[in-house]
Amino acid sequence: MDGMSGPHVIRDSVSLPEAELMWRFSRSSGPGGQHVNTSDSQVELRFDLARTEALPEVWKQRALERLAGRLADGVITVRSSEHRSQWRNRETAAVRLAALLAEATAPPPKPRKPTRIPRGINERRLRNKKQRSDTKRGRSGRDWG
Repeated sequence: MDGMSGPHVIRDSVSLPEAELMWRFSRSSGPGGQHVNTSDSQVELRFDLARTEALPEVWKQRALERLAGRLADGVITVRSSEHRSQWRNRETAAVRLAALLAEATAPPPKPRKPTRIPRGINERRLRNKKQRSDTKRGRSGRDWG
């Protein structure tokens, strides 16, 4: 398995531009044998959200607002070290970044339009309530005698 598994789609036809992804590799503290001390399997993926041209302007503004707490100078960073192989960590990091951007660029939900309860439904409810009340009142044994 060599090479990445194709473009990581954010949404619609927009995907992460491979040229704008900055990768950094370091030694992972995760699982591994004797080989773990010599291999750089931890992956740090950085994406310059503030200067990218890959996202539509509206999406970019939305993402910058929503991810403000996670950004450092307009750059978003995703780390992955749960796998032993660097390649799988790269995959995980790219998928995670794509999912993060997909969520951050999603349009805000439509405002809820308040609906009115039809009058008939309310009247029927009150009628049934009255009927039930009469039934229960009829059960009191005062008139027996």
